[in-house]
Amino acid sequence: MTRNPPNPQAPSTPLTLAEVEATARAAHAAQTDKAGRPYAEHLQAVAEGVRERGGDDEQIAAAWLHDAVEDDALSEQWLEEAELSRRTKGIVLAVTKRAGEAPETYARRILDTPGALLVKEADLAHNADPARLAVLDAPTRARLTEKYAKMRALLGL
Repeated sequence: MTRNPPNPQAPSTPLTLAEVEATARAAHAAQTDKAGRPYAEHLQAVAEGVRERGGDDEQIAAAWLHDAVEDDALSEQWLEEAELSRRTKGIVLAVTKRAGEAPETYARRILDTPGALLVKEADLAHNADPARLAVLDAPTRARLTEKYAKMRALLGL
């Protein structure tokens, strides 16, 4: 569920976690992950991972939206205008990979953004889940395992 951009004359009400979840699910509805599963399963796992690691509502909201801009499911303009906290928006932008960006630059932005590391940690944990990787072909599994291990090392995880 998306709302209209905030009216500067009216006080804005932040989106609830349920509204953020519904927005993320709708935005990614046509997507599947590398194993062909509905992409919303990954978003839910990351949000639950953030919650289990002690994350707050702003981090959980960012977890639901962590791939939205990167995957073009929602625009950066939508994020800027959304009724979300500045911190949630900052976390989403911090974990959004940019085309051609060096992994070291990406990791530094995550480390420099309060609250982002926990979201990325939950994302990497789900991405690197052996059960999830097991359904992929061997070359893809090896490539992703190396990629996730490198990012964990860059982030000090």
